Amino acid sequence: MRRNRRSRGFSLIELLIVIAIILIIAAIALPKLNKARMYSQEMAAISTIRTIHTAQAQYMSQFGKFATTLTELGPPPSGQANATAAAADLIPGDLALGEKSGYKFILGSTPNGGYTVNANPAMFNTTGSRTFFSDQSIVVRENFGQEPATVNSKEIK
Repeated sequence: MRRNRRSRGFSLIELLIVIAIILIIAAIALPKLNKARMYSQEMAAISTIRTIHTAQAQYMSQFGKFATTLTELGPPPSGQANATAAAADLIPGDLALGEKSGYKFILGSTPNGGYTVNANPAMFNTTGSRTFFSDQSIVVRENFGQEPATVNSKEIK
């Protein structure tokens, strides 16, 4: 009778050992998963900077100048059918608001009529560990650390 009862299931100790093993494996895998997610968000930020460059080239060909804010590159307000210099509809609405994929994007103008783009992590070491910079030269630069990347930062090749 005792043998039949034992063969029908697992003991509490056996279940606790299996749960402990699963938790150990999860503890080892989780940091690698977070790092991979952060790296993918950094790659998405670089891709978004390239999207902004493309939008700026289109904006320049349509309006004869570079946009000075992301709003100018973004979609027009609801109800407005045509794109204008104030809302050219060249980038998605979430990017026009300045944040996408865990990064905050800042578009600025330069005194010589050019533009600059900065991408900084929304939460450093969570959504990204690098900051990015680019300008009308289309060269993307990076900085490892919280300080925003500048024109003097290391070039990404």
